[in-house]
Amino acid sequence: MAIEQSEYRPWRAWSIAIMLALMMLVNFLDKVVLGLVSVPMMRELHLSPTQFGLIGGSLNWLFSISAVLGGLAANRASTKWLLLLMAGAWTALQLPMLVAGSIWSVIACRVLLGAGEGPASPVAVHALYKWFPDAKRNLPVAVLHQGSALGLLVAGLSIPAITAHWGWRANFLVLSALGGLWCVAWLVFGAEGKLSSPVRSDHTARVPYALLLTDRTVLGVFAGHFAANWILAMTLTWTPTWLQLGMGYEPQTAGRMFALFVAITAPLSLGLAWLSQHLLTRGVSSRVGRGGFLTVTLVMAGALLASTAWPGLPPMLRFVLLTLGSGMTLVTYSIGPAMLGEVTPDSQRGGILALSNGFSSLAGLAAPIVTGLLIEGAGRSTAVGFEQASVASGVVLLGCGVLCAFCLDPRRSLRRFALGTTRAPGELNLVERS
Repeated sequence: MAIEQSEYRPWRAWSIAIMLALMMLVNFLDKVVLGLVSVPMMRELHLSPTQFGLIGGSLNWLFSISAVLGGLAANRASTKWLLLLMAGAWTALQLPMLVAGSIWSVIACRVLLGAGEGPASPVAVHALYKWFPDAKRNLPVAVLHQGSALGLLVAGLSIPAITAHWGWRANFLVLSALGGLWCVAWLVFGAEGKLSSPVRSDHTARVPYALLLTDRTVLGVFAGHFAANWILAMTLTWTPTWLQLGMGYEPQTAGRMFALFVAITAPLSLGLAWLSQHLLTRGVSSRVGRGGFLTVTLVMAGALLASTAWPGLPPMLRFVLLTLGSGMTLVTYSIGPAMLGEVTPDSQRGGILALSNGFSSLAGLAAPIVTGLLIEGAGRSTAVGFEQASVASGVVLLGCGVLCAFCLDPRRSLRRFALGTTRAPGELNLVERS
């Protein structure tokens, strides 16, 4: 029988989960600020939609490389100190935006910020898994990402107000101060978990990366993460602009609408994560309770997003469809890592989580630029271009959802790993394929 190594301490585990959720709050404030100051920034710096899309995607230029390096470091180093180092970098990298005066200086700031933020989510999840056993991981990871959602909610309500009173650059000073406060709190209250995964007779202590990176479950999670990140990058970068230039809302009203968007998507994703975990506690297999569940949510979300371009829809209905579709994709950020943690040995989990994050950052790089190109191609009509981008996003979700249906099966993956690690390297192609 599987036995959890070391004692699970719920109160301490959840205190760490809350601290990490606050870290993700700051992290997503850093990510979304650009979208919420897009209109005054584009006017001051004379940026076209394509140029702004380039800036939006630049956060991901070094994101994947740093995510992988940080994740591999997390396999061996203390996650407490890695997270402190990263958060300190975000804090410092907000300050150059106070004086950045050209597209390339802004891009330089965002590229460096992306390099600092790349490992944040996988290292935070890896740190969290050291406090929670496998059967209890869906919900705390969902809570971790509720910190991201709360950051977006706070951003929608506060950033337009700060911009109105002190200008768009003042937001970056505020973000730097918040990052510094979190660093001090984590230095005092943060700690390293000691809970290890159960010992399984069918799962060795270490699996060759040639097996891990060609496994269907791992690749299926990568595909789902890519789709979710595509939607996240598109909505964070362009939804505030669409609300102002496409829907006609004033900046502060658009900020409140964006906050409403977050207020709906956050509990929706949390509820879906709870439902998936509830299925597991009722004895449903991970292939169905996690893999099948994720497939259905991605396909449904894709259909909702694609339907936003239906002719004659009232603007508010388009907003509702976009909100529900986007919210459903967020459950990927809790179910996907849980499935990777289920099949990956502890000693390699940080690296695999980081590789998933790194691969998905390619979507974060592409989606803002594709949206900007579509808007510019529509005669700079933000409304028409954004609708076309929503259809493209729906297609990405549907395609990745189909891949997940075919790929996600943790039990099969564990059997494959158990067989593959007993064979010589030249025999790996003979591993069970069923």
